[in-house]
This record gives sequence, structure tokens and C-alpha cells, in this order.
Amino acid sequence: MKDLISTSLKYQQGQLWVLDQHQLPDQENWLECTSVEAMVDMIRKLQIRGAPLIGIGASLLLAHLAEQGCDTPALEQAAATLRDARPTAVNLMNCMDRMLAALAQHGVSALTGCAEGIFEEDIQLCLNMARNGAALIAPGARILTHCNTGSLATAGVGTAIGVIGEAHRQGKGIHVYVDETRPLLQGGRLTCWEMRQLQVPYTLICDSMAAMLMAQGKIDCILVGSDRIAANGDFANKVGTYSLAVNAQYHRVPFYVVAPYTTVDPQCPDGSQIPIEQRPAAEVQGVSGSFGKVRWSPQDAQVYNPAFDVTPAKLVTGWILDTEVLSPQQVEAGALSRL
Repeated sequence: MKDLISTSLKYQQGQLWVLDQHQLPDQENWLECTSVEAMVDMIRKLQIRGAPLIGIGASLLLAHLAEQGCDTPALEQAAATLRDARPTAVNLMNCMDRMLAALAQHGVSALTGCAEGIFEEDIQLCLNMARNGAALIAPGARILTHCNTGSLATAGVGTAIGVIGEAHRQGKGIHVYVDETRPLLQGGRLTCWEMRQLQVPYTLICDSMAAMLMAQGKIDCILVGSDRIAANGDFANKVGTYSLAVNAQYHRVPFYVVAPYTTVDPQCPDGSQIPIEQRPAAEVQGVSGSFGKVRWSPQDAQVYNPAFDVTPAKLVTGWILDTEVLSPQQVEAGALSRL
């Protein structure tokens, strides 16, 4: 397999490396990944994260294993294990299905080209989304975003952050408000890091401050990513997204979801059918492992910790895809189910 390099994932000289997102923003440490067990562990620990990126990482690992001599039954089992690593992100499942189809049709040797194609395709998808979305951003816009949706979550420039970066490159003079994104602070740790890399002016806020900013007229639009979009336009994203959408509708702030076609699940009729991953209680109680050892709740506190929530389509202003920006009328007419 040829060398493939992105911000947070790289394949060089026959080795697969993952940027440990636990250590950001302070340290940039790369971890070698040589086995299915290691990749699953990294995915579940969120050392590698972002719906597009985990699918790409799993694909590169499968191709690497093929080049190391794994036979078809072993590769099929590896793909099945990787596919189940995170239940909400449909990109991972789509990527594994593509790899298995290549394996079935053309044999073990086809996995290298398929994985390379998935990596390179994502770069182009991100560029397309960035251009489509940037056209909607007015000069001087104040943009609110949630979680992390940039080059740490994709092989390319990102989804929602890709749009932000393109608007900045076009000289639109934007300012970004970054939700910290409880409980694992992907906004504070990762999106702020990306804003600095892109030299985009930003302000970090607590999640609970977003509605007040909208009420004060300080937010012109909201851009978020997605882990799965149902055929009717409902979508799952990092928990807290639904609250933003409700507040955006009340305050009449445009609310956009940015995602590639690989995040759309035409077989999923609506948001009620999207499986929602439940995360460990310790993430909410305050014992955060790599993030510190401070606890801010009783150790035996009962915890509800869904990783994602579902935002109904009726709260979405537009779906910024790699192909076009879909309106609510187009989505209601079944545009997503035809992707």
C-alpha cells in the first residue's frame, strides 16, 4: 500500500499510525496500530474518532492485514469485529461493507486499492462539502459549532470545520464559538486546537452558554457534523446537538448539518431507528483517565451517558452534503433515500 498521510491518520513504509487524540491539545503522540484488537481499543477509547475517520482507519488496517498475509476467512472476521466497534457511526459499517465486497469480488489483493480509494475519496468529499457550505456563510458571520468535525475526524479538511476553514480562506472575516462539548470536551480540546491550526478567530464556551449567545444576537448560524443521517433527515450527532437545534429554532438561527454521502443511511427510515451508544459512567462522574483524575460527583452516582442524541429533521435548515445543499423540501421529498 502506498503512503497515505492526513492530520490524524497515516500509513507510511508499511506501518499504520494513529494520532492519539487523548493527548491533544498539549501533545501530538502517534500510536502504531498492528492488530484488530488495537484498532477496536483505540476506537472505543476515542483515541481515533470521527465517523469518517474510524471507517478509514479500519479500512487501512484491513488492507494492511491483507498485505501481511491474512487469508479470506481471517479478513472477514476482522471486518466483522471492526464493524461492531461503535454502533452509531454508519461510515464505519459502510467502509467495512465496501472492503468485504472488494474481497468477495476480487480477492485479498483488492483490499489495498479499496482502502486507498476510501482514503482519497474522503479528501475530495471534504473539499466538496467545504465549498458547498462556504457559499452559505455571510461575511463577518459568527458561527457556533459543537464537538469536533475537522481534519481530526476525517482524512481531509473535515465536515463542519471544513466549511469554517474554507470560509476563512475566502477572507469572510468569520468568528467561531466553540462548544466545549461535555463530557469529554472534544470541542475544548480538539476543535480549539484545529482553530489555532487554521488561524481562525474563536471563543470557547460552555455548552450551556449557547442559548444565551443566541438570545443576545451573537450567533448567525450553527454548523455541526453527524454520525448517521436517516432517510427522513433525522440525524445522530454528539450529545448536545439536539439542544442546540431546539434553541436555534426558537431564536431563528439557521442550523446546518454537514456530512458526506457516506454518513447517510438510506436503509434507516428515521432517527428512532439509529442505535445510540452508551458510554462509561466515569466520563460523567469526572474520573477521565487520560484527561485527569478529578471527580466532581459521588463515586456511586447513577449516570446516564449516551454518546449521541438525535435531532429531528424539522429542526434542520439545510443538509450540506458533498454533492449539494439539500433543503427541507428536498429531504421531505426523499432526496436522502436516493443517495
